[in-house]
Amino acid sequence: MSMRRLLALAPLLGALVAGAGTARADGPTVVELFTSQGCYSCPPAERFLGELADRDGVLALEFHVDYWDNLTYGSAGKWKDPYSSPAFTARQRRYNVEIRRRTGVYTPQMVVDGKFEVVGSREGAVEMAIEDARARAGARVAVAAVAQGGGLRVSLKGGPDRAGGVWLVSFLRREATRVLRGENHGKLLVNHNIVTEMRRIGEWDGKERTIDVAAVANDEKRGCAVLVQAGAAGPILGAAHCPAAGS
Repeated sequence: MSMRRLLALAPLLGALVAGAGTARADGPTVVELFTSQGCYSCPPAERFLGELADRDGVLALEFHVDYWDNLTYGSAGKWKDPYSSPAFTARQRRYNVEIRRRTGVYTPQMVVDGKFEVVGSREGAVEMAIEDARARAGARVAVAAVAQGGGLRVSLKGGPDRAGGVWLVSFLRREATRVLRGENHGKLLVNHNIVTEMRRIGEWDGKERTIDVAAVANDEKRGCAVLVQAGAAGPILGAAHCPAAGS
């Protein structure tokens, strides 16, 4: 490889190295993948999200949209994604209006910290968006989640002078599905951190507060996280993984 080519790649390589080993002191960077098992171009993005899910300093979440469910792919027919939800499609549409000023959506799409969007299979671009989000994060809400019996105690403090909702996000850590129909017919797809529910558990008004959640599923199969987010699909103000079971 020529020296000119190496110099051209230097900024991207630097972002990749930083992203691979840097954990934020003020909570993880949130990466949301909007995908579907009916989307032929989505599996590479889903594999990449699995890598991000194992990375320190990143909270990776996978949202399955429903607009692929009724599309017919020739003789292979339709495939109903078992994890799809119209609520997740609505979330993606709101992001696109806020970030791209467009009502249209596409897959695979990654949204980083509620501020930036990028094609989910373009790994270098995603890495740079993560670094950009970290650089522009500003003050964030400090979110601490502590296991309490079978529930969770969430403590919030500091952060920007901006209101937001506090959300408990529940997800399946890893699931494999043999797709029988549609564009991906015959493939075994492996998905990670598949969001099954977003539940609003409180409000953030800039004042220190504690929120108790009575029952939380968090084990080898299921996980959860806490998000503080401005508006319906605005910037992420703070985030935390739920603590490991038994901690």
